[in-house]
Amino acid sequence: MQPGYAAVLCVVAVLGLEATAPGECELTWLLQDRLHYRLRLRYMKHYFPIDYTVPVQYEEVLRPSNITRLRKETVSELALRYLWFHVSSQVLLRIREVLPEKHPSWKYTQELCQLFDALGEEYSKYRQTDVEVVVADVVKQVHSGGAENRRKAVRPKALLDNCLKVMRMLYGAPCEW
Repeated sequence: MQPGYAAVLCVVAVLGLEATAPGECELTWLLQDRLHYRLRLRYMKHYFPIDYTVPVQYEEVLRPSNITRLRKETVSELALRYLWFHVSSQVLLRIREVLPEKHPSWKYTQELCQLFDALGEEYSKYRQTDVEVVVADVVKQVHSGGAENRRKAVRPKALLDNCLKVMRMLYGAPCEW
């Protein structure tokens, strides 16, 4: 290990932050670029009917306030990023479920899915047993797909807005954006 890299890891460990892999930073940077406001507005609002909503589980609406609450409960940054990845990828799949293949937003969501698939490679080494119980329970709930009575109607743009806000909270400092 190079001496400079070891010093950075020591500083990160002392501050209590968990380092992100370089691949995570690059992929989230690309994802941030693709989630630019004008693109979200065009593809998730203008190309949908007025007041169009997507049915999602309550757990799939991950807001910055949820992250702040979990941080106060001393959930690790790694677990929060793991949670964000799973919730955001499921939200993207929910949006794609309602789109016909010829919809103008189809290609945009496909690009986002490809970025999430690449990011999934980074998270494939983690298991739900490696993260806090609170996060593992939410991830399990999100992937269960059941609980039809626990659905909430949310606009597609709002879902991607939350995705971007939470991503900036979790990756802004470690990736030095």
